[in-house]
Amino acid sequence: MYKIPTGFPEGFLWGGATAANQLEGGYNEDGKGLSTSDMMTAGTHTVARRITPELLENENYPSHEAVDFYHRYAEDIALFGEMGFKVFRLSIAWSRIFPNGDDAEPNEEGLKFYDRIFAELKKHNIEPLVTISHYEAPFGLTQKYNGWSDRRLVDFYVNYCETLFKRYKGVVKYWLTFNEINILTMPMGTFLAGAMLPEGGLELTNPNASTEQARYQALHHQFVASAKAVKLGHSIDPDFKIGCMIAYLCSYPLTSNPVDVLLAQQKDNLSNFLCGDVQVRGEYPGFAKRYFAEKGIDLHIEEGDEQILREGTVDYYTFSYYSSVCVSADPEQEKIGGNMSMGLKNPYLKASAWEWQIDPQGLRWALNNIYNRYRIPMMVVENGLGAVDEVQPDGSIHDDYRIEYLREHIKTMKEAVIDGVDLIGYTPWGCIDLVSAGTGEMKKRYGFIHVDKDNEGKGTLNRSRKDSFYWYKQVIASNGETLEERGE
Repeated sequence: MYKIPTGFPEGFLWGGATAANQLEGGYNEDGKGLSTSDMMTAGTHTVARRITPELLENENYPSHEAVDFYHRYAEDIALFGEMGFKVFRLSIAWSRIFPNGDDAEPNEEGLKFYDRIFAELKKHNIEPLVTISHYEAPFGLTQKYNGWSDRRLVDFYVNYCETLFKRYKGVVKYWLTFNEINILTMPMGTFLAGAMLPEGGLELTNPNASTEQARYQALHHQFVASAKAVKLGHSIDPDFKIGCMIAYLCSYPLTSNPVDVLLAQQKDNLSNFLCGDVQVRGEYPGFAKRYFAEKGIDLHIEEGDEQILREGTVDYYTFSYYSSVCVSADPEQEKIGGNMSMGLKNPYLKASAWEWQIDPQGLRWALNNIYNRYRIPMMVVENGLGAVDEVQPDGSIHDDYRIEYLREHIKTMKEAVIDGVDLIGYTPWGCIDLVSAGTGEMKKRYGFIHVDKDNEGKGTLNRSRKDSFYWYKQVIASNGETLEERGE
């Protein structure tokens, strides 16, 4: 008889995930330069965020203060420790280390800030999981080189990585090269990925932000940069584990019509597996080459790039999962939102207030679908429910809806482990309330920890524990076995 797992493995990495531009604040302190995220105004669910070519007066730029982790990191990490975190996913702000991106020397004060972060995490026995580039780059690189459209960014990025790898050798084990790198396959990915800024700025949802040619060329440069970083990191410390991070866009055929089934597969390939194949297998897949040919996309691939991609494959695969959508050849079907994408409404699913369909079973599907293709260790490094939380008169926050969402997703993760998936960690998104990347709002909250701040930037920034805080503490303590109880 085969011996199958009965639950999460011993040593499973439970924790939470954040990003510097949505968390830190301190946007101009201690030598930090402006990042692309620092140029993004606030928006709402119905009003798109704008990206300005210069800072404007009387505009709200949410990343400038964010939730002030820059000054409150010790308090926040202590709360993570109280929950029992084994791992904390954070990103490093590139412009805090190299203010302009192409500086000759790093900013020592920026490096010292992360020295303090990692020391605080070690105090609480929390492993750092570091995203090297998470939806931001030094704005100087956008101004001077038009971002990732320019091949020279590869060397600037690798130099940045070398600085981090040497500084934090023996301190950080787990690294991710780019957050949701596949977002560049979509029009809205242009500026989120620090790629290119059309003259005069743009709205985040502008579908004409750049051509496919420009986006896929920028993506190729990021592939080369990632592969070089992986190889460099392994040469500096063979114990480094360096992974990719994909926004998994789960798409089902709306009907059993073979055309719908094929469309779902094609979307899965282009949205998810193009980037996975390059970063895990080390080469562009055939379906991508066909797509480029049919769309007239002619990538400039330098001699030696293919070898670089082969030699710089990742050690593990991580991804975000929030929701699923349907696809159909029928243009009259009702559309609904999702993480960086639009799709068709699934009649079997409920949706969040932001129209993201809630589909725990889709996470089990995604884990099996990915693992059966790549057969390397995996982490779910983003997952969660953005919702409006109501603070009660006594200060309590009863977020049963968040507990239910996470509980059902953890259940399906456990089923995937029993299926044979090598799952090694789980870091729900926004373990502390953050500024929303998509809308710039504060009211779209994900955290176990409430931050007193509103959409206009007003509030004390005081931290408080939600009901989900105590619930997740029990989940971690039981290694995913205690899911129903909540209590303090």
